[in-house]
Amino acid sequence: MRYRVIALDLDGTLLTPQKTILPESLEAIKRAREAGYQVLIVTGRHHVAIHPFYQALALDTPAICCNGTYLYDYHAKNVISSSPMPAPQAQELIDLLETHQIHGLMYVDDAMLYQLPTGHVLRTENWARSLPAHQRPVFLQVPSLRDAASQANAIWKFALTDENIDRLHEVVAHIEKAFGFACEWSWHDQVDVALAGNSKGNRLAEWLASQGMTMQDVVAFGDNYNDLSMLERAGLGIAMGNADRAIQDRVSTVIGPNTEPSIANAIYQYLL
Repeated sequence: MRYRVIALDLDGTLLTPQKTILPESLEAIKRAREAGYQVLIVTGRHHVAIHPFYQALALDTPAICCNGTYLYDYHAKNVISSSPMPAPQAQELIDLLETHQIHGLMYVDDAMLYQLPTGHVLRTENWARSLPAHQRPVFLQVPSLRDAASQANAIWKFALTDENIDRLHEVVAHIEKAFGFACEWSWHDQVDVALAGNSKGNRLAEWLASQGMTMQDVVAFGDNYNDLSMLERAGLGIAMGNADRAIQDRVSTVIGPNTEPSIANAIYQYLL
């Protein structure tokens, strides 16, 4: 099969644990683009938190952000298509989270908002401060997420974290039952909550259809549960060696970890 698109998750996949892209990956992706492949970032991140990677890859394609909640055109600086969470539903969710004392980030418009600086928030902010000012994502501490939700133009998702993973599982199960939201684990201690129907696979398929292509034209790389919607539907779904065994068992191909030039090797083996 002649593939036409490379879809790349970021954290745990293209990025090393130090949030960098291996030089071998950069070179292989550059060669793939020169050979005619289109390369898309497909991430759980907000578009304001992928600037350095998008620019390092020198892409001209839109980015799929917040687990498929929206498609963002970096060059035009606008959202092409999206399915944000309505403010009233977001506020009900915030009430529930406050009851259970679960904290996290609310992704809106061009920023990420929080009430309390939890460990995840602090780690992400520390990473942001290490970037040049023009690449730095916007984190804002607000007195009330509930009030902020009423003022946002678009609410993309919530990223929830808790040190007690069992308790987080229980709250997520309650959210799924009470609201019917899409809840996807994007890290071992983080669950992303968005409007039902949003997924990396669905938004990627939508963009492909607009370009006259299908998921069979895609080679997709990922490492976590929020990647399965594209890995299982892609012409070639590739899981990283650092992915959980449950992820690896559901895809056709498993490569080395994100600490090694595994993506570069796969591109040369399957595409170039």
